[in-house]
Amino acid sequence: MNPRDGGGETSEVSVVIATRDRRDELLRTLERLTALPERPPVVVVDNGSRDGTPAAVAARFPAVRLVALARNHGAPARNAGVRLTDTPYVAFSDDDSWWEPGALTRAAAHFARYPALGLLVGRVRLGDGDPGDAPTDHVSEKMATAPLGDPDDLPGPAVLGFPACAAVVRRDAFTAAGGFDDLVFFGGEETLLALDLAARGWRAAYAADVTARHAPSPRRALAPRRWALHRRNDLLIRWMRLPLPDAARRTAGLAAQATHNRAAARALAGLLRRLPEALRRRRAVPGRVTEQVAALGELR
Repeated sequence: MNPRDGGGETSEVSVVIATRDRRDELLRTLERLTALPERPPVVVVDNGSRDGTPAAVAARFPAVRLVALARNHGAPARNAGVRLTDTPYVAFSDDDSWWEPGALTRAAAHFARYPALGLLVGRVRLGDGDPGDAPTDHVSEKMATAPLGDPDDLPGPAVLGFPACAAVVRRDAFTAAGGFDDLVFFGGEETLLALDLAARGWRAAYAADVTARHAPSPRRALAPRRWALHRRNDLLIRWMRLPLPDAARRTAGLAAQATHNRAAARALAGLLRRLPEALRRRRAVPGRVTEQVAALGELR
């Protein structure tokens, strides 16, 4: 079945969702996405769920393109979804997030107007209640005042990072950059993609008029595990793309912390297992991108 089947023939934006063991949240999200006036094609990639997610999606939403993977591929499952789209732009949703009516139309207009735009980050509003009462996520508030500036050739402040649940990409740029990386797997995977897009000359910008909603699932990893995962991946990305002295200093700091902190020890062990492969994949970003990272206070 073509992903445009089911009423999305005029949409320029497809929506891709990667999910695992969040059937109820996903079904709620699909109710909202399939009701959008843009009628976007929707692709769901299931990461080996054990809670009946694929069967529930097939039964409730036959127009949604469903890919049921045998095991958990993490964030790179989204790559499989993007390959099944044929629209020029692709928006990502999580199983506990969705796009507000009109947001995808505005996103497509921004891409058409700004040819250097490779990735657009929308504003995230929290909760599933009345839009007027939904607070803006703190990450969106930070992006609205990003120190990289507000150039004339972008729809809003230039950024060098994004939450996947509020991102829309130019499909060709995403594909050329290689999509989400399987070594990082999940947790901070957006940072590496943002660096790879920037290294290829693509711009990323925050646009407050493109709005996503996020009602965080209660099915989340415990805070220490999340911290360890993100810390591991932050350092992997530094070894893969950023100046080696910075990566080495930060790794030494984590090693010192690991002597008395169990989450740090977990992060360090995961990093060391993956470090040889990370170094094989190393492609240092150009100096102009390193300067942007430094401007964000992310180098020392």
